[in-house]
Amino acid sequence: MGEMRIEKDALGEVPVPEQRLWGAQTQRSIDNFPIGVARFTFGRPVVRAFGIVKQAAARTNAELGVLPADTARLIDRAAQEVIDGRWDDEFPLVVFQTGSGTQSNMNANEVIANRAIQLAGGRVGSKQPVHPNDHVNRSQSSNDVFPAVMHVATVEELDRALLPAMSQLRATLDAKAAAFAGVVMLGRTHLQDATPVTLGQVLSGYVAQLDDARTYLCAARDALYALALGGTAVGTGINSPVRFGVEVAREIARITGKPFVSAANKFAALSAHDAMVNASAALRTTAGVAMKIANDVRLYASGPRAGFGELSIPDNEPGSSIMPGKINPTQCEALTMVAVQVFGNDAAVAFAGTQGHFQLNVFKPIILHNVLESIELLSDALRSFDERCVRGIDPDLVRIREHVEGSLMLVTALNPHIGYENSAKIALKAHRDGSTLREAALALRLVSAEDFDRWIDPEAMTRPG
Repeated sequence: MGEMRIEKDALGEVPVPEQRLWGAQTQRSIDNFPIGVARFTFGRPVVRAFGIVKQAAARTNAELGVLPADTARLIDRAAQEVIDGRWDDEFPLVVFQTGSGTQSNMNANEVIANRAIQLAGGRVGSKQPVHPNDHVNRSQSSNDVFPAVMHVATVEELDRALLPAMSQLRATLDAKAAAFAGVVMLGRTHLQDATPVTLGQVLSGYVAQLDDARTYLCAARDALYALALGGTAVGTGINSPVRFGVEVAREIARITGKPFVSAANKFAALSAHDAMVNASAALRTTAGVAMKIANDVRLYASGPRAGFGELSIPDNEPGSSIMPGKINPTQCEALTMVAVQVFGNDAAVAFAGTQGHFQLNVFKPIILHNVLESIELLSDALRSFDERCVRGIDPDLVRIREHVEGSLMLVTALNPHIGYENSAKIALKAHRDGSTLREAALALRLVSAEDFDRWIDPEAMTRPG
């Protein structure tokens, strides 16, 4: 294990690797929770959020006179290095730990305290001149720090990654909708032929869905601006100055450029995480939109000869280890698998959100992990889907025309002229005889050739009237 130093906490002595900035409580968590170590450690967004919260707390404590200015400056400098990503390797803890996130909070306290001690020229682990609890965690509890970290990390990741990825895909689809506004294609309902639409209209529906999903996400993000800091252990604010919650939220807003505020009711902020559950639900809705778009694209592109084959998509890689020349809609498949994972994550978050017993919900880490994973997966998958699939979509005009001209549902245009029942007779005869609609209509003597040609206009059927 290399050289070790001895750290102490309330339970006694703990050997800690000499080169590490973390302390006794972090090491105890490493030893006690070997669960999902390879996959479930908190990453950059959470570490950054911890740095922001601790920096803001130090500044606020100094302003309120409960922390010496020189100590606050040391914490501020160390926290800035955490924000910048310099010490990410010093945050090794897994999601499956205490449900309040206490070990992760202490991980941040210990790393920042020890780094501040280094900056002061002291000995790591000495807790002099900066103590992880008395100074870095001043006016705070894990019970209000971790909810604040949850909100800060989620807001920043929505703004940094997911919302831009959605905007990028939306712009591509909107441009395609304009480019293909005049392409008349066969509509389908119940997986059966329906009346015509334009490809532009189909794509405009995807654009509108993305716009709605963005609206839901932004509303959910805005609900996350309320921070639990100032509630400390159970929501009463014990051991924190009266204005700490308001002032620390204001400082976090200054650091992040986001309009964070102090939560109006700290008891709700600690014991329930409804805003995170709501954010997860908005992510689930976004995943549903992604599933719809990706499934439609791969169905429209199915074939290329025995399927619909109405759209062509980029050939990204060989699709089979045994069938030469086979190409699969892999970007669509990847996006739909991400959607399924997001649905599962949301189910976990929804259940975890119900586990607020008395003054604390102790499922905080899993809520945060699943929400951030959903954001990351959707961001990456939507961006890849846009760049490697949607930008290369083109209509197969010949195949589309064949399907439109062969459709029995063009008979719908005859309804206003000869009635529903007579129109149905024409469609059913054409289907049973294998003839065209025109041939069936003339054979039944329900429509003249001139009227049929005048009334059956696929392009006109794509708009009201």
